[in-house]
Amino acid sequence: MAAMKVHLAAEYADAAKDMAAPAMAPQESSAQEMGLVAEVACVLRVSERTAGALLAEAHTLTTSLPLTLSALQAGTISWQHARILVDETSNLDPDGAKALEAHFLDPDDPNPARGCPAGELVPGRLRHKARTWRERHHPISIEKRHTRCVQDRRLEYAPDRDGMAWLSAYLPADQAAGIWERTTSAARALQGPDEDRTLSQLRADTAATWLLGGTGEPADELGEGIPSPRAQVLITVPVLSLLGVTDEPATLDGYGPIPPSMARQLIANGAESFHRVLTDPRDGAPLEIGRTSYRLTKAQRQWLRLRDGKCPFPGCSNHSLDNEADHLLAWAHGGTTGISNLGQPCPKHHRLRHTTVWTPTTATKNEPPGWISPTGRHYASEQPDWEPPHWPDHLPAMAEHMAKNLAEHPEPAMPGPSPVRTP
Repeated sequence: MAAMKVHLAAEYADAAKDMAAPAMAPQESSAQEMGLVAEVACVLRVSERTAGALLAEAHTLTTSLPLTLSALQAGTISWQHARILVDETSNLDPDGAKALEAHFLDPDDPNPARGCPAGELVPGRLRHKARTWRERHHPISIEKRHTRCVQDRRLEYAPDRDGMAWLSAYLPADQAAGIWERTTSAARALQGPDEDRTLSQLRADTAATWLLGGTGEPADELGEGIPSPRAQVLITVPVLSLLGVTDEPATLDGYGPIPPSMARQLIANGAESFHRVLTDPRDGAPLEIGRTSYRLTKAQRQWLRLRDGKCPFPGCSNHSLDNEADHLLAWAHGGTTGISNLGQPCPKHHRLRHTTVWTPTTATKNEPPGWISPTGRHYASEQPDWEPPHWPDHLPAMAEHMAKNLAEHPEPAMPGPSPVRTP
């Protein structure tokens, strides 16, 4: 089944390229490729990174790695094994890729891999063996390859459950090892009979303290006392939760639900600005605001962040703080600068919209625009899953008063920044 998927993906990519108009410039070729990847991602309901990887792997398997594709079709290796061989042959010239593939999959090779067959190895072990062979036989020195790869260094952030997130860095090995050793040494120095935290917890607290500008030792337990981020933080928190009356989660832009205690700490100690947001007590959605000039106000940009939560393109998870405001109906063609005529695609999908026939659909005050693909498919955008606020049983009068006030004034303007006041 994996081999069939590879064949179909490769055939679709070839057909799409044959049907496309000849690219007259590199920018047009790049836009066509981006549109193709976006279509596959939307059809398969996967991220564009995953779709791009599938298309690249399918192309490599069908054009450069016949032994790997044959083994995949025969079921002697898994899809994981095939992806590893594709990955480890990348950046090798055709002869090098052929030699690596033959070493692991051709029993008649002059120097076949010893030990169990590739398909019987745990994928991680196959990667280790393939990488070792690649380093030994690569025609370009590791020094030159490292100089090239160091340009790809980056920091990545991935939200996780329960108010947690992953932060990872792709760094030169010496720097990564040095950071690991330094945090480990500092964590070990804090261990003792009166320290309840594990070594892993101490490492994490030490790194967080250093990265957030702290100069002292990590806090006593569970990260408390680590400096709060001093940044523009857009945070939506139910007022009763902020006051400690309920335990409803708050929402941190670019992440999602966080514990109310974390929200209170950010508002009191870390966030340099806190903007009140009126929400509809009936469904929890933000209320509409308006604007008649071309330029967006700061409040409108924040409103788009609240409405969409991220880039509205299907499958994209780019945080809204990095995105660009876009008139769905161009200002020059009579479009307004109201929330219902605005989107906030990330730079990549903003470019996709203006360089291909991918077209955003209309939006509303509470729903971001959907998208229509070059093949005519319609894809709805994700949006924050607003829920009605929770009203404690002993506060029915307050709930009734708020609902009555909303009925009398259905579309109040969004308030501006409100200073933080602590009790």
